Order: sequence, then C-alpha cells, then structure tokens
Amino acid sequence: MSTGAQKDRASGGRRYRREDVAEAAGVRVRNLRYYQERGLLPPPLREGRIAWYSDDHLTRLRLISDLLGRGYTVNGIAELLAAWEQGGGLSQLLGLEREMTRDWVQEEPVSMTRAELRELFGAAASAEDTRRAAELGYVHVDGDVVTYPSRRLLEATVALVRQGVPLAEILDAGDFLQVQAAALADRFVALFRRHVIGPGGLEPLSATQLDHVREAVTALRPVAGEVVAAEFARAMARRVEAEVAELLRTEQ
Repeated sequence: MSTGAQKDRASGGRRYRREDVAEAAGVRVRNLRYYQERGLLPPPLREGRIAWYSDDHLTRLRLISDLLGRGYTVNGIAELLAAWEQGGGLSQLLGLEREMTRDWVQEEPVSMTRAELRELFGAAASAEDTRRAAELGYVHVDGDVVTYPSRRLLEATVALVRQGVPLAEILDAGDFLQVQAAALADRFVALFRRHVIGPGGLEPLSATQLDHVREAVTALRPVAGEVVAAEFARAMARRVEAEVAELLRTEQ
C-alpha cells in the first residue's frame, strides 16, 4: 500500500490520503468530490490541509462502483443508500462487504533483485519464465526489483526446481491450477449466493438478515479452503498409490 495510508490509532483501522483511497477503490480522484457533492460519500476527516479517508470510505466507494457497474444511476444509488440508512441496514451492509472481502489471502510477499533471483534459481530460470510468471501474477517486476506476493508459492517453486522439475513446466501446472481454482471459487460463490443470500440479492434483506449473511461468511470462509485441501490430499493419495503399484509391476 502507498505510504499515504497509515493506521488510525483511534479506530484501529486504516486512514488514507485522497489519492490512496481512490487507488485502493479503483476510482478517479475527482470522483471523490463528486460523490461527496451528491451525498453518496461522507466528507473526510481533516487535519490541517490533509483530508483523511477511512476504511468505511473505501468500503462505500467499492459499493458505489459495484452498483454503477450493475447499471444503477448516481441518483438511484443515492436513493438506495438513503433507504438503507433510514432502515438501519447500511452499517450492516458495509460491514458485510468488509467481512466478505477480507482475509481470503494471507500471504507474506518477498522482494529481491534480479541478481538475487538468478542466484536463487540459477540456470533454471530464463527471462521468458520471469515474463510468464509475471503474466500469471506470481511475480511483480519493477525495474531491478522482483516481488513474489506469496512466500509459500515461492518456496514451493524453489523446492520443485531443486528436485529437477523445469520451471516452465511448473508454470504450466500453475496456469492449469489457476483455471481449476477459479472454477472452484465460482462453484462455492454460486452455492453461497443461491442458498445463503437468496435470489433477490442483498437489496431486499433487512438489517437482521444482513447480520445473518455476515455471520455465515465468517463461518464458511475457512470451510472452502479446508474442503479443497482435504479433497486434494485424498486425490493425491489415490494417485500416488496407483503410481507406486504401476512402478512395482514394471520392475517385476
């Protein structure tokens, strides 16, 4: 995150300068003033000449962007937010957005120079491998600095390379895995959308119902990962057992 974002000691959340909250929300800076003028976004907290935005501002900006993407007009969003505020459900809705989007990815990034990258992988890594790894999101290259968003994936890659697996084939497997993981994520989200939220979406839900959805997200977040890990372990056990049996037959 940019150096303009920092921890708010009073609330325990983050606070952002204008440029940083706009970047985090994926909106233009000039939209902030426009949304404030139209009553969609509360004014920031001012300290001298600095305007500070909070996590609540960021969440509301993301909600506004989502509604705009679904075809709502600015006036329609203003009316919708006002109705939710009057019904007491807006705070639950914003809390639900935070709960649904946080903590899915808990990774420790690792940064190194290109020279350190070559030292780590040796001749196994080519410029083409680095380019493709960047396309897949496994690395971010900024000049001479290469950053791996996930230490776990970096360590797994290094372990495979040291066992003689070509990096290009590891990237092939990673590409395949990303496609399968996206399909699994789609399936889990569809199940949650259909059976927990309901066909009408969030708009008709009361504050109590929104709280129920939030609690369901909290309870179900670890379940998806545990199910995938358990099924993969079972599949690996079956596949390795079959491979060992085949190797033993071959040796006879």
